[in-house]
Amino acid sequence: MAENRDIEVVVFDVLGTLVDESSGLRTGIREAMPASDDASVEELLTVWQEHVELEQQRIAQDDRAYVNSEAIDEEAARRVADHAGLADPATIARLATAGQRLPPWGDSVAGLERLARRFPVLALSNAGRTALLRLSAHAGLRWHQALSAEVVRAYKPAPEVYQLAIETAGCPPERLLMVAAHAWDLRGAQASGMRTAYVRRPAGDPPRRADAFDWQFNDLDELANALTAS
Repeated sequence: MAENRDIEVVVFDVLGTLVDESSGLRTGIREAMPASDDASVEELLTVWQEHVELEQQRIAQDDRAYVNSEAIDEEAARRVADHAGLADPATIARLATAGQRLPPWGDSVAGLERLARRFPVLALSNAGRTALLRLSAHAGLRWHQALSAEVVRAYKPAPEVYQLAIETAGCPPERLLMVAAHAWDLRGAQASGMRTAYVRRPAGDPPRRADAFDWQFNDLDELANALTAS
């Protein structure tokens, strides 16, 4: 178990951890196809999410050259459109940017602000540089620095993405705390020597019995309380 005094820099995953990705994509799908019922929206959301997951896995396995998240989202939007019979180019183009208009979880903005008074705070996201800029602005997320995995042309949990955060922070990896709602992300950070904190979210990837993360929290208020305790 890490002590709060051991932490110099707090690093946050963004998608799913600080913004509600599924809700934002549902909103984009409903906007593009307002006649769709809830079941159809869920089916189309699954088409989108499965495409993104598959393509990132293909890139990780060197079955595909790296492309950023905006390119994969454009592909996902076209797949959704084909599935739904949507043909209007402007509507499809708008749908492709739905991942840049994701709502924050209720505790995200205040939690970041509170932690930023005590620590340097970094974003470390699989979102491309442009997408990360725009989704941070849309959700009102304020960072000391936002790092996109696009810089190293890889996707988490590739070790070079976590190394980007470590090199940016300029301190030993055990002085960085990686915060995420995805156990797979925290395992990647842990393998790179970083401290880890799991934050529970409705759509996250919960820890397994074998996981030994430094902290587990129900929300960012609990996280901030633990890290700012004197």
